[in-house]
Amino acid sequence: MYNLVVFASGNGSTLQAIIDAIHNKILNSKIVLVVSNNPDAFALERAKKAGIPTYIIKNKNYQDIDNELYEVLSHYDINLIVLAGYLKLIGDKLLSNYTIINTHPSLLPKYGGKGMHGMHVHKAVIDAKEKQSGVTVHFINNEYDKGNIISQTVVDVLETDTPETLASKVQAAEKIQLVNVIKKFETGEL
Repeated sequence: MYNLVVFASGNGSTLQAIIDAIHNKILNSKIVLVVSNNPDAFALERAKKAGIPTYIIKNKNYQDIDNELYEVLSHYDINLIVLAGYLKLIGDKLLSNYTIINTHPSLLPKYGGKGMHGMHVHKAVIDAKEKQSGVTVHFINNEYDKGNIISQTVVDVLETDTPETLASKVQAAEKIQLVNVIKKFETGEL
């Protein structure tokens, strides 16, 4: 069994895609813990409904969060940490002890960095009149959206697209791509 920990800050639709892929035997993984910095994140409800333990981060300071999470995660057998809509930087202890990937709603390096998440990204893409956007799965390092790219999926941007319609297309591609990347970790391809 391939053990995952998923970090999420919001709705948890990407978490749900992983849960569904496990339930439907597309993935041979188990989510051993869902972590959130937001006690009101709907991702926590999704995890509870699926019988997955949850943990809410108590600290606010970057270094304290790193120490707190390192202590919490040390009690689990973890193969991979997946950031699925998690909006905080990851600290050095976690970076040096775990393989951590993130999914980002643009074709990095474009439209990445601090503050570039969710609808902010899609609005920037539309405002720049880009013809393509997409999703990037990448390794995490100590800078926002700067880790080595694992995989990208291109989504065409139509002249009629709004940030909301583009978000819908990118999110659909994101879920498929992330499940495929996790599968490659399971099989040892990555």
